[in-house]
Amino acid sequence: MKTLINIKADKEVKETAQKLARELGLPLSSVINAYLKEFIREQSLHVSIEPRIRPEVGVLLKKASIDYRHKRNISRSLRTMTAVKKYLHS
Repeated sequence: MKTLINIKADKEVKETAQKLARELGLPLSSVINAYLKEFIREQSLHVSIEPRIRPEVGVLLKKASIDYRHKRNISRSLRTMTAVKKYLHS
């Protein structure tokens, strides 16, 4: 038996969620039902927001990626804590 749930959501959130659900070939109600079933099964709520990298960190990561490709600024493999300490103190 189906029942109706009325919820208030920000217009943009609803529209974005509907668009994503549609891209996955699902109605938004199926997505919400899946979340509700998981909530019941797990008896916990998991909220995750994908972190965004600050622009300055993005610049550093890009530089590190270029350095790695050109084999620059790379330390040798350190497999033990003793090796790490020795490397850091040298």
